[in-house]
Amino acid sequence: MKIWVLNPPFLPKFSRSQRSPAVTKSGTMYFPIWLAYCVGVLEEAGHEVIFTDAPARGLTHDEIFAMAGQIQPRLIVMDTSTPSIANDLRVAEGLKKHAPGAFITLVGTHVSALAEETLRASESVDAIARREYEHTIRELAALLSRSGAGLQPQLDVLRGLSFRSNGNIVHNADRPHIENLDELPWVSRVYKKHLRIADYFNANALYPMVTLISGRGCPFRCSFCVYPQTLTGRRYRFRSISDVVDEMEYVIREFPEARSVFFEDDTLTANRKRCLELADAIIVRGVKIPWEANARADLDLATMRKLRAAGCRELCVGFESGNQTSLTGMRKGIEIEQMFQFMRDARTAGVLVHGCFMFGFPGETRASILNTIALAVRLKPDTAQFYPVMVYPGTEAYVEYRVKGWLTADSYAGWLTPEGLHNCVVKNEHLSSRELVQLADHARRSFYLRPTYVVGKMLQALKEPGEFRRTARAASVFFKHLARGSRV
Repeated sequence: MKIWVLNPPFLPKFSRSQRSPAVTKSGTMYFPIWLAYCVGVLEEAGHEVIFTDAPARGLTHDEIFAMAGQIQPRLIVMDTSTPSIANDLRVAEGLKKHAPGAFITLVGTHVSALAEETLRASESVDAIARREYEHTIRELAALLSRSGAGLQPQLDVLRGLSFRSNGNIVHNADRPHIENLDELPWVSRVYKKHLRIADYFNANALYPMVTLISGRGCPFRCSFCVYPQTLTGRRYRFRSISDVVDEMEYVIREFPEARSVFFEDDTLTANRKRCLELADAIIVRGVKIPWEANARADLDLATMRKLRAAGCRELCVGFESGNQTSLTGMRKGIEIEQMFQFMRDARTAGVLVHGCFMFGFPGETRASILNTIALAVRLKPDTAQFYPVMVYPGTEAYVEYRVKGWLTADSYAGWLTPEGLHNCVVKNEHLSSRELVQLADHARRSFYLRPTYVVGKMLQALKEPGEFRRTARAASVFFKHLARGSRV
């Protein structure tokens, strides 16, 4: 059966696949990794799959609609996001006009959280595959293949599916998360067949890079984190070490231009024993490619040294706040002193750190946010990002801010500025949205325009030419935004 898996068009360079979808100030474009896994599963099942990443390829709505008319797929699987959902529904309506025989199914964090609302918003959407959707889509494709064109398949047997039936919205029981992740095909094979890695960029990784996942889910309870609460769950499930390292070897062999691998696990370092086993396997197998990963600020020096020996170049860490009350309220599970120890150990181990900081948690004031900015400067990560807290449907933080009347956007489109950049959609009892944006702008200038920082980055580029290309690409976009500030 012919299936079209689509990351639909929206704004130019809109990075839909990241945790906070937007056009980013660093020029980041994430791989559509969840769609890629789905493509691999469908191809293994014998289907003919067309995989199109419209934002990465710069394809317009009209070009996508023309493709729909040419392809005439039986099933369309389309990604979505909170800020683009109105656009995504319009795309679905256009696709239905140009390919009226297509069964259109939406996937992603937003529609997983708001399946009923989404189905009621557009008659062109036939179904929503909630949470981890690869097996739901595979079973849906099998049903559609058997039912034939124009016939309604028996959808009530598919776990994880929401759909419209006789004027009603039906939500089948949730599908359990996939336990044996080794049974999934490698996303790198899908990238090789369907995508161009030069289209994708992560400011925290050497360019060009390939994004992989060594496990799914996160055991920690951060109230704002969207993937564990809407897609992958709060239990860390692992691929086998051998399967991960085998795929790294495949990347080295099949993508000779790739300069690093980025592990997009929510928290690769959540299980230190497994981290050490992964590092040992990389070292024993002689896998020589730098890599980056998401981590927590509680990792010990011995583990960081082993990761560095195995090629770990940088860890992306959510420090979030310089106020212990805020950290406790968001259930971060980290003490401020741990952050300083972590940074001392990272420098000793020779691992770069990208630090993430957010403003606007309950109780925060201008003074407490200035403490967070001062903390970022004192910690001295290699790079840092500063944003008002981003809350998305399906998260505990979203519910909290909505109940308190602290959501300031009047539509999902309000999650972005007119240019597509992250917008501030919250306030708290002390600070308005505008004040939070102004503090984020102040934080970026305070961090990046320090003479010691600028000189340090210049010396880094001279000492490590491999870092220059990454830094220059990110800086060329970032400093334009830094100079003019953000809009609300």
